[in-house]
Amino acid sequence: MKILSKKITLYIIMIMLIAASVYFAVYMRAVADYKKAVRDTTFENVDISMVPDGVYVGEYDVDFIYVKVEVTIEDGEIAGIDLLEHKNGRGEPAEIVTDRIIEEQKIDVDGVSGATNSSIVIKKAVESALRNKPGS
Repeated sequence: MKILSKKITLYIIMIMLIAASVYFAVYMRAVADYKKAVRDTTFENVDISMVPDGVYVGEYDVDFIYVKVEVTIEDGEIAGIDLLEHKNGRGEPAEIVTDRIIEEQKIDVDGVSGATNSSIVIKKAVESALRNKPGS
């Protein structure tokens, strides 16, 4: 009986190691895809003065970071940006990027060191909002 019990234990350990290896490989692939998505993110120039007054909603998702914003335009300027959702890991410091966008009245502002990826995703969500129709 002890030999059978040892074999079963060994099989269980082997199955657990294989499952852990598969999980790790899938996770590492997801991380690589996320990093590539951030690296490949580009910004298009948005002439804010040409955006009609209104409230615009936009989002951007690169799996490990997701941002949804609400951007208010008044008199051809960004009057406010509300961060509706920010799934970020350690990127919370990047949330000050919205203040920088309002201050500089442009999307492609300097990001936050240590929260570069979240900074990029927040800026892209703002761009996405300004390319949408008000209220969408």
